Amino acid sequence: MSSLDETDMEILELLSEDARRPYSDISERVGLSAPAVSDRIDRLKESGVVRRFTVDVDRSQLRAGVPVLVRLELRPEELSDAKDAVQGADAVEHVFTTAEGDVVFHGRFRADAVRAQLDELVDLSRVEDYEVTLLSDAEWTPNVGGTEFALSCAECGNTVTDEGESARFGGERYHFCCPSCLARFEDKYERLEAGAE
Repeated sequence: MSSLDETDMEILELLSEDARRPYSDISERVGLSAPAVSDRIDRLKESGVVRRFTVDVDRSQLRAGVPVLVRLELRPEELSDAKDAVQGADAVEHVFTTAEGDVVFHGRFRADAVRAQLDELVDLSRVEDYEVTLLSDAEWTPNVGGTEFALSCAECGNTVTDEGESARFGGERYHFCCPSCLARFEDKYERLEAGAE
């Protein structure tokens, strides 16, 4: 799948609203049969556009703590470890890395132990500075509508058009804008793989 049409975008929008939406419901909305919708969703998964289906849990209903937004200012060598620690935490819902190299995340902590829980999550002695903001509300509303969507070439970053190609390396599917980029990527991949042996 080298490009997405309006029907693909509509299917993505419907799935982002409710990932458990029945194919029969989607088919009625987009004017395709349920098997055709199933095929398109399979292609979206195969191409890597859809990575997984998930559940959006309202943790406030579970009394899991107060919502906070945390910004961690880190030295460049600390970024990867801190991000991994934050992403693996049950209390954390969304993680972002800023262009400045900060890690920003939304999570829920006990109101009486925010600093203690943060220190358990990330060694604060390795953090240059941090800021915790108590949120009054947090809502995540993914939306694919109204955006230009295109696959990017794994080699050069250009947009992949209908003339593009896809290939699998190491179990992952990659997309390329042209045969030259595919050949360069494949050459690099084979050299790295040979060097690892």
